[in-house]
Amino acid sequence: QVQLVESGGGSVQAGGSLRLSCVASGSTRSINYMGWYRQAPGKLRELVARISRGGLTTYGDSVKGRFAISRDNAKNTVYLQMNNMNPEDTAVYYCHAAFSLAGYWGQGTQVTVSS
Repeated sequence: QVQLVESGGGSVQAGGSLRLSCVASGSTRSINYMGWYRQAPGKLRELVARISRGGLTTYGDSVKGRFAISRDNAKNTVYLQMNNMNPEDTAVYYCHAAFSLAGYWGQGTQVTVSS
């Protein structure tokens, strides 16, 4: 079992920045990818960014060049630096930890961007 605790959500004006953090605890040794997904009202959950244990990153098209994901394996923590945010980034952001055969989700943190 893995527990994921997110922090750093909140409200920001367009053009502003936020940094999300997610700390994993429990059976973290075999986590392959850690990442962030988001879900806006009435929309499907979508990938924001993910990072492998070795540092390989993948970004959703809408956040490329604005968001940056990083990972501290020693602290079992993944970060999402969000810059130049716009109202379309408003969503609940979920941390995700992927193993070979399973995945775990955090409880989600609300991010609201006002114009």
